[in-house]
Amino acid sequence: MFKDTKEILKSQQGLSLIEILIALTLLALAGTFVGGRVFENLQEGKISTAKIQIKSISERLKEFRRDCNFIPTTDMGLDALINKPEGGRECKRYAPGGYIEGGKVPVDPWDQEYIYESDGKTFTITSLGADNAEGGEGSDADIKSSDL
Repeated sequence: MFKDTKEILKSQQGLSLIEILIALTLLALAGTFVGGRVFENLQEGKISTAKIQIKSISERLKEFRRDCNFIPTTDMGLDALINKPEGGRECKRYAPGGYIEGGKVPVDPWDQEYIYESDGKTFTITSLGADNAEGGEGSDADIKSSDL
């Protein structure tokens, strides 16, 4: 039996160039499909991360309001969550160490600062999405605290 197997292996011809090209084409097509899905999942993950960060910052602003009886204005910005605001309204019960751990306001998943607008009573936090421009669809769409 060993002799027969050895003879069969010796008689086998190699793969033809066409067979190799077909196999490579199929692998490339499969890679394109998988790569596209990975990119879509990455974008969905960034959108989810932005929503979570916006909700977290909103909660920190509500804590600030409970302690200070006002919401930081647009001029004060989100920096009021890490440094006690000076000038304007004073916060007598400002939390030692601020309201954000690490002393740094996070940036959105596309490495842009969140846009913060407030009149001192209400606020909106916005990420402009992947395109960093107003409007857009899909991963380019703006993400606003008022929409969450």
